[in-house]
Amino acid sequence: MRARLGVLGRAGGFRGRITSIGHLLSGSFMNAGIMLLSVAIAARTLGPYSYGIMVLVLTFGRTVERIMRFESWQPVIKFAADQEGPDDKVRLSQLYLYGLTLDVGAALLAGLSTIILAAAGGRLFGLSSLHVELVTIYSIALLCNINGMPTAALRFAGHFRTLAYAQLVANVLRIGLAALCAAQGYGLVGFMVAWTVAQVAGQILFIGLGFRALAIQNIPNPLRADWRNLRQRFPGFLAFAWSTNMSTTLRTFTQEVDALLVGALAGPAAAGMYHIAKRMAKVAQTAGAQVQAVLYPDMARIWVKGDMATFRSMILQIQWALASLGICALAAGYLAGDFLIHFAIGAAFAGAYPLLLTQLVAVSLNLHAAPSRAALLAMGEHRVVMRISIASTLLFFTVAFTLIPHIGAMGANIAHIALGALTAVLSDIWWMRGSAAGRVPLPQSQSQSQSQSQPQQV
Repeated sequence: MRARLGVLGRAGGFRGRITSIGHLLSGSFMNAGIMLLSVAIAARTLGPYSYGIMVLVLTFGRTVERIMRFESWQPVIKFAADQEGPDDKVRLSQLYLYGLTLDVGAALLAGLSTIILAAAGGRLFGLSSLHVELVTIYSIALLCNINGMPTAALRFAGHFRTLAYAQLVANVLRIGLAALCAAQGYGLVGFMVAWTVAQVAGQILFIGLGFRALAIQNIPNPLRADWRNLRQRFPGFLAFAWSTNMSTTLRTFTQEVDALLVGALAGPAAAGMYHIAKRMAKVAQTAGAQVQAVLYPDMARIWVKGDMATFRSMILQIQWALASLGICALAAGYLAGDFLIHFAIGAAFAGAYPLLLTQLVAVSLNLHAAPSRAALLAMGEHRVVMRISIASTLLFFTVAFTLIPHIGAMGANIAHIALGALTAVLSDIWWMRGSAAGRVPLPQSQSQSQSQSQPQQV
């Protein structure tokens, strides 16, 4: 408990949260900027059509992977935060092993499924049989996408600086490999190999950092933990994981399948334009994910304590900060977006500018909803998050299928605006209502006796 309270002390308070978010944002902005350089090299070298094919291949792989994978870091953090009494390092090791087991199984399933689905139904999204080999190359990276357990270890330990800058290695490597492909004229296959190698290298590093974070906390290596009866030891874990996975799958349908939908209804070149706009807007979009990364462990602890005033204040403060960020991002896109596209990507991608502006409107709404979603997860309302995701996803596809055939990629952006608005409104209503009802924390003596009488409940 002392170690966990130490982390809370470091992360606690508005200034501490802003510092952690600042590290993550600075790392994310650096990563996004470096990623844009590799995107610019690939887009200039390949041109709109071939780059659009590359976008469809990458998007197809990411879509399958994100549908298959479990966001195991969410239940791991939630169950670890709910633990009462002295820390049991052995049980924590078993908890991380449970998350790791889900991660590995999902990664293997995603890698194999991507190849099979591309061969069977790739034509629906503009991928011919000649492009299946590109999907096969990228599937190697999907086999290494083991993110949940390392993410939980780093976030719960408060290692946000490590999270912020860990991806720089892979992105810098990607730039070097992209430049090599452009100089040597390796073409589309060469760029796919470059993206795959860089992602695999980044994942290996990230997994190693996760195990190192556990060692620093004196948590035994999960690979050596007792793997038997994990489901019985942690009742409710799998249900939480399935629910968050469903919510993630629904977000994937809107965040990844949208590019496939544009490619199917408007062609690969339109998908390439759309991807450029999304990639530029992602510089601001990552703020929402990083805010959830910082706030979720802290919120889970505060909710367990029953400190509703701090809980509500934290969410509202971050929402105001993110609203300001969204407005600044939209202003920057309006003033400099057109110039950046022409200068970095090329005049052939000039059509991405209006797509960028509308995408930034959707991003602003998503930024507002990010703290609300983190709050609902901390409150244990993962089913509410899933229901909101279902409603928003249905609205997204209704708008997208209606507008994309008539106005192209812009229809997908308008669908994102509708999705973001509905998500923000419903999330705010639910977390405000839930926090107003409050949570009464158990007295310490009662919680300790409860943990003794139910030793398998984390």
